[in-house]
Amino acid sequence: MTREEIKTILPHRDRMLLLDEVEKRDGHAVGRYRVRGDEFFLQGHFPNNPIVPGVILCEILAQSACVLLADQMTEGKLPVYAGLNNVKFRRPVRPGDLIETDCVIKRAKHPFYFAEGTVNVDGKICVSAEFSFAIVGE
Repeated sequence: MTREEIKTILPHRDRMLLLDEVEKRDGHAVGRYRVRGDEFFLQGHFPNNPIVPGVILCEILAQSACVLLADQMTEGKLPVYAGLNNVKFRRPVRPGDLIETDCVIKRAKHPFYFAEGTVNVDGKICVSAEFSFAIVGE
């Protein structure tokens, strides 16, 4: 799924759409994002040593997982975080890195969805987390 196709599911736009592509694979969402180095969240985090903030990596996980709920993400619906659990930051992510996410929905009780996922770079886990979100709106 290309960036334009992702926009048909997610409401995120401009600098907050943090996926270049995503695919569904055996119940998993596998997303990719290349850190270019000019992103707003790298400005000042940290001078002369840019590292992608952990909160941004968690956002990339959530955006990836939402693709699995394309049928629920209809017009006027918004996915909002409900919780983060057991988050572990293992390695820094830097400009030039190709982030790959792997997310799965573990259970659902609409409007709440419970997921887990990882952020990987070069096959090495950078972040692992359990998270939940709700789909809210009209």
